[in-house]
Amino acid sequence: MQEIRNYTMNFGPQHPAAHGVLRLVLEMDGETVVRADPHVGLLHRGTEKLAESKPFNQSIGYMDRLDYVSMMCNEHAYVRAIEGLMGIEAPIRAQYIRTMFDEITRILNHLMWVGSNALDLGAMAVFLYAFREREELMDVYEAVSGARMHATYYRPGGVYRDLPDQMSKYRESPWHKGTDLKRLNAWREGSMLDYLTEFTNDFPARVDEYESLLTNNRIWKQRTVGIGVIPPEKAKAWGMTGAMLRGSGIEWDLRKKQPYAAYAAMDFDIPLGVNGDCYDRYLVRMEEMRQSNNIVKQCIAWLKANPGPVMVQNYKVAPPSREEMKSDMEALIHHFKLFTEGYGVPAGEIYAAVEAPKGEFGCYLVSDGANKPFRVHLRAPGFAHLSSMDAVVRGHMLADVVAMIGTYDLVFGEVDR
Repeated sequence: MQEIRNYTMNFGPQHPAAHGVLRLVLEMDGETVVRADPHVGLLHRGTEKLAESKPFNQSIGYMDRLDYVSMMCNEHAYVRAIEGLMGIEAPIRAQYIRTMFDEITRILNHLMWVGSNALDLGAMAVFLYAFREREELMDVYEAVSGARMHATYYRPGGVYRDLPDQMSKYRESPWHKGTDLKRLNAWREGSMLDYLTEFTNDFPARVDEYESLLTNNRIWKQRTVGIGVIPPEKAKAWGMTGAMLRGSGIEWDLRKKQPYAAYAAMDFDIPLGVNGDCYDRYLVRMEEMRQSNNIVKQCIAWLKANPGPVMVQNYKVAPPSREEMKSDMEALIHHFKLFTEGYGVPAGEIYAAVEAPKGEFGCYLVSDGANKPFRVHLRAPGFAHLSSMDAVVRGHMLADVVAMIGTYDLVFGEVDR
């Protein structure tokens, strides 16, 4: 009688972005997974070492390129670490702007997640719907920073500049004419905050659309209910955070437990799962989008009523205005020093973390008093989550591995760093 043996399958990598850089070596018994061995390092960028070779401010842009779907949240952790060592605090208006953009970023991340995860499991329409709303929020990124993705908007001591008084408008083209052009520009007549007010009023109905396509969809539930169950004690043991942890019923959110920026003044709920499966994690992320929308609304109301500075008045970290440089030689010297040499950060070590869309994103920073970090280490939530892959997918079918990779919400820029 011929002996039947398991066979090994290479699952990925497929393409140089998102979780396509993941290589899984699967040991299979027919269609059933016996063992999964994740191979990381295919996208290794050396971000931490690069950050140690440059002045502090020049590494803010590297943070955007880690989890390149959660750009400003990454910047927030790095900037908070620098501020902690320097003993400075951003003005209150800057704190509210950071809070608002962290939540805009969370919505952007979850829209990408629900669209791509649905696409992974065979549902195409949601992807197109989700990108419709992403485009509207990408315009907000562009309005404050000039870039649609890698913003480099946060700075130690505040943010790059205040919110613009007007949004850019669509112009007439072969694709946009007449009534269509008027409809596209309807939200863009006022300031950026007016634009966001219109968006936040419209967005809950859009989330309802996604849910009408997926939440009670028979095929979606067959692909996600009972798949990849993670018990709460296992979730804690694996160091899970974010929706992966809350999907298993554990109420842990840094915005509530260790508030930063303006989160202590925000009114929002922490959505929790019950069964810890892929379906619960989907429901948690959908509700998180609704909660983020409410937080953005609260920030808009405060920012409309409270003008003020968005950067500390400290020439060590903030460039002086052009008017100041024309009349003050000391300000001019500070300007040149800031943009050539940077600034020294007092010697010490610190860990600063934020509740990023994928979980706890942290920055461990060591300074020796120089103008660049002595050591930078980044705590990526996806790296911790990936460590559970073998235990979670054992006994599942090959198609369920796709659902698990999707529910992890992996971006390998931060996993491989």
